[in-house]
Amino acid sequence: MDKASRILKWVSGGLEALWGFPIIGGMLVVGLNWTPLVLMLAIHIVGLVLASKFNRKKTGHILGIVTSCVAWIPIVGMAMHILSAVFLMIEAGKNE
Repeated sequence: MDKASRILKWVSGGLEALWGFPIIGGMLVVGLNWTPLVLMLAIHIVGLVLASKFNRKKTGHILGIVTSCVAWIPIVGMAMHILSAVFLMIEAGKNE
């Protein structure tokens, strides 16, 4: 099950990177009526629970939860999505 935590970090990191693209990500989020932010919030909460259960780093998911809450602010949201993606992918790449 520890592998599930790692896979979830890769998936959520990839999605955060997609939402962080300046024009494409913004158009997708707005075009889907902000639903991706709610979906990402749920994914990050599940990821945080799994990371806690298997004693893995939680920073990326915590940052993702904050991102989901403030991403409606245009420039701030883009920066937060990119930052979350970087942290999640670094954590997923480490075998800790």
